[in-house]
Amino acid sequence: MSKTKKLSRRKFIEQSAVLGAATVVVPSLLQASANPVAPAKKVRVSIIGCGSVSTQYLPHISKSPHVELVSTCDIIPERAQKAAEQYGIKHWYPHIDQLLAGEPFDLLLNLTDMQEHGRLNKLALNAGRNVWSEKPMANTYAEGKALLDLAKSKGLRIWGAPAVVNSPQFAFMAEQIKAGKLGGVAAAHAHYGHLGPTWSAFFYEKGGGSLPDLGVYNLATLTGLLGPAKYITAMTSIVTPQRKTDNKGDIAVEAEDNAIVLMDHGKGIISSVQCGFNYFDPYGHEGKGQEKPTISIWGSGGNMNLIGYDWAPFGVDMATMENENTVRHVPDPGQYVWQMGATVIAEYMAGATGEPRIQAEHALHVLEVIEAARKAAKTGKRVKLVSTFRYPVI
Repeated sequence: MSKTKKLSRRKFIEQSAVLGAATVVVPSLLQASANPVAPAKKVRVSIIGCGSVSTQYLPHISKSPHVELVSTCDIIPERAQKAAEQYGIKHWYPHIDQLLAGEPFDLLLNLTDMQEHGRLNKLALNAGRNVWSEKPMANTYAEGKALLDLAKSKGLRIWGAPAVVNSPQFAFMAEQIKAGKLGGVAAAHAHYGHLGPTWSAFFYEKGGGSLPDLGVYNLATLTGLLGPAKYITAMTSIVTPQRKTDNKGDIAVEAEDNAIVLMDHGKGIISSVQCGFNYFDPYGHEGKGQEKPTISIWGSGGNMNLIGYDWAPFGVDMATMENENTVRHVPDPGQYVWQMGATVIAEYMAGATGEPRIQAEHALHVLEVIEAARKAAKTGKRVKLVSTFRYPVI
């Protein structure tokens, strides 16, 4: 598409400030492996999907010294143009075919509706582009596995949100479990919910639902801390069968808006995740000010509670047999924001960091958990999983 008018430096800075500053911080990472882009080069990034999620990603990734934002794309062209103008991006396109044929780039940020992720990710990989995908990376486990195989066959990489394993709170909890501070871990519970988004119908349509939108965070955190799930049982329901949305008006809800998932991690460890679009939360959709635990882990020698949400953590409370008084650890230092995953990946591709904690195999495993939960809820039977990922994560 045409090159858009550049903003003045002053106006660009003012508009960037309005969207909010997010310090680019990369957590301690594992030893680097072969990078898909040569070191000392800026990674050229393109964004597809310039709706509400992009307004969270762009302020963060635009501040990385290792990233060059080269283009935007949206099926509503005005949104692509607006984002491009706001961030001084030279190219914008109304269709992915034009994006892939246009200005060259190294990494695609797929921030579109979740039902479109698999299709668009496949197009990008076939065009020789690496991919960071918002959750989930595909609509089914089979589609996600095919994407990962396709990427490997082409010497490319695909990664998928969420990036919860990057938080310092996750790292602390993982280290305590690994060091045996909780004794033998027995059980865990996590929950996340609100009253449901109103701005788009896709959350409630086939391929949407509270599991891939909300439960995905807790599923990623608990499998990351306790290990890949071996078996799944679950119950799901639709509490509110009719919804009013901004883009389609009144709709019939097709996907679950309420779910409880039980995971068997092996070695006697059981965890549960509760999520839904019918939960009143006084802290709102953004979770600001949440000072209560949303994830709890119990062992024979201690317990830990994540304060805040795993995508917006404020600390970890821990008590053990050695110290029965609950102590707050890792109070929020502002080092983690949920939208930092793409920045971490881009900086890895630039050779600025080592191999990230975020694994495509982990995202794929969580996708299988979600699919298995729906199957278990439908059949009333326990479902065995086949996928796994590198564990421990840290």
